[in-house]
Amino acid sequence: MDHARPLPKYLVQRYQGWKATSYSENKSWYRRLASEGQHPRAMIISCCDSRVHVTSIFGADQGEFFIHRNIANLVPPYEPDGNRHGTSATIEYAVTALKVAHVIVIGHSSCGGVKGFYDMATGAAPELKAPESFVGRWMDVLQPGYDRIKDHHSGQDCVDHLEKEAVKVSLDNLMTFPFVADAVKNEELSLHGLWHDIGEGGLLFYETETDSFQPV
Repeated sequence: MDHARPLPKYLVQRYQGWKATSYSENKSWYRRLASEGQHPRAMIISCCDSRVHVTSIFGADQGEFFIHRNIANLVPPYEPDGNRHGTSATIEYAVTALKVAHVIVIGHSSCGGVKGFYDMATGAAPELKAPESFVGRWMDVLQPGYDRIKDHHSGQDCVDHLEKEAVKVSLDNLMTFPFVADAVKNEELSLHGLWHDIGEGGLLFYETETDSFQPV
């Protein structure tokens, strides 16, 4: 394996700074986390987008959140077909092993994955239609959300609505997992949908009664 290289210098310097300050000042806390294992109260499913920093948004420390990130914060439907399902595996572990009390799906503004799906659906990104496109096949998960709104919205307005549909589709798909549905039914787990405005710092939550997103 001769293709791996040392870290770039700026990351080495940042690590050394962290080790000398944050770690050094909280060494007992880190050692406690290492010895006692993790006991997060919530799982967060967020986008891979580097601008979405969920630990900063909620002021979280190490050990608080079990975080899974993927393109467009999507949850696929339950498919026990023996294939590799990274997101589904993470949900299974969070709910059945870690026994989290909350699963939070958080979408965001200016989501490239959602824009990619819209471009694919409207013919502007034929490369995503290709069977070998990992991004395209992953973004197919959003199709039900697009079908709900495509006759009422277009252009950037449709993309904006699709960002929230990605959250709703994920919440719907979570309930197709038997262990999630059972935990919700037994009041051992609650599901939450959020949408984050990166530029304005806003946070909206999905309200089921009105089928709308409201300010937190």
